[in-house]
Amino acid sequence: MNPQAKLISTMSLLLGTTITISSNHWAMAWTGLEINTLAILPLISKPHHPRATEAATKYFLVQAAASTLLLFSSTTNALFTGQWDITQLTHPISCLLMTTAISIKLGLVPFHFWFPEVLQGSSLTTGLLLATAMKFPPITLILLTSSSLNHTLLTIMAISSTALGGWTGLNQTQTRKILAFSSISHLGWMTIIIIYNPKLTLITFYLYCLMTTAIFLTLKTTKILKLSSMMTAWTKIPSLNATLMLALLSLAGLPPLTGFLPKWLIIQELTKQEMTPTATIIALLSLLGLFFYLRLAYCATITLPPNSSNYMKQWQTNKPVNMLTTTLITLTITLLPLSPMIYTIP
Repeated sequence: MNPQAKLISTMSLLLGTTITISSNHWAMAWTGLEINTLAILPLISKPHHPRATEAATKYFLVQAAASTLLLFSSTTNALFTGQWDITQLTHPISCLLMTTAISIKLGLVPFHFWFPEVLQGSSLTTGLLLATAMKFPPITLILLTSSSLNHTLLTIMAISSTALGGWTGLNQTQTRKILAFSSISHLGWMTIIIIYNPKLTLITFYLYCLMTTAIFLTLKTTKILKLSSMMTAWTKIPSLNATLMLALLSLAGLPPLTGFLPKWLIIQELTKQEMTPTATIIALLSLLGLFFYLRLAYCATITLPPNSSNYMKQWQTNKPVNMLTTTLITLTITLLPLSPMIYTIP
């Protein structure tokens, strides 16, 4: 891709995201989402490979269907109530359709089928955008309409996302697919608390973006695309590989790492709302995800499966590591002691 096309795509992504998160009118929000979709398609199909073309086609079809449903829902609401304001979504049918449309945009269960396939067909940089930046506009819309959406449906989809994200990630060997199912699982955590404490959803999303960005950039630096290559990646940059293990455990939510903070606060908030069974279920379901995070962390350490390997250690040279990567990994590992500054419990 030439620099001009890449610049246009990047600027369009920024423009579409800004339009969606700053608009109060459904038509403007829909326009921003469409700009985002059209801007990311060239980046997905950039690798000249049939899998990339297939991923771009799947992404376009799913996002077009979700955008159509979103526009139909907002138009139906305007027809019955006369309101185009995003926060004035009051018609029951419109609320149900909007819940479905935003769930498709985010990739919540049972509308998650497209996300792992698209992420697998994309490069690591594009996958990072799909897992973080492209989630921001739908998360904003679900925050603005959280009081109007179908609460029972959201809770069911949140628990299902946490369960299926952990369960289907168990037998994956490709790092991009594992991170895709990790994203689905984390979306379940964000969605289940949005009804009771939207601010906590936003904090969870920010910390998820921080941890995921650190892991994607590390995988890009070490060129790790599958578990088998992760086992020998320590020969390239040993220090970065060791910190990758801690970043993965942080994404799993193990204390005393950063990823423990949002799960701790969400379980506490659910307990305060007298939803102890729900908190127990989602905490137990997160153990499924913990298994494949531990497997990734095990592969990231200096360990090989029991076999006779003739692999020789690579010649050590001073390979520079991007300052952004090291900064993000440091924050991914060490932010828990700063939790009183990040979130104050009312």
